Amino acid sequence: MRAVPARALRTDAPRPVSSAQAQREALAAARAAIEAALAKKALLPVLIDVSGLASYTDYIGIVSGRSDRQVDAIAEHVHNVMRDSGRRLLGREGTRNGRWALLDFGDVVLHVFYHPVREVFDIESLWIDAPRVKLQVPPEAMVLASDGLAGL
Repeated sequence: MRAVPARALRTDAPRPVSSAQAQREALAAARAAIEAALAKKALLPVLIDVSGLASYTDYIGIVSGRSDRQVDAIAEHVHNVMRDSGRRLLGREGTRNGRWALLDFGDVVLHVFYHPVREVFDIESLWIDAPRVKLQVPPEAMVLASDGLAGL
């Protein structure tokens, strides 16, 4: 009788994931990132499905903050929530300057902008043909022209 290697008996080895299951998991992670941002009072969340258009990620999230300190707080909170749910941060750009932060979780990329900077870069129009994911956005997360940010 031939001995079976111990690694062949492991039950915790990663199992192949179907593309439909991977897509559902990516969407759930993207929604979790947006929810974490909203928990820190992020503004104007947008979630763009780029799974059929980009090879580097499936979802791009974009949110705004009212100040440089809020941008950093949103980015830090999202990172912590995603880490606690088992998501590994693959890359982080622009953080600690308060103008913009990019958090790359692989299948989800989240941009956190100081709102006036977001308007300048206008990432949403780069992906104008990509479908938007419907989000439940609380009314306080909507910026109005009279909000005081419009003139900055």
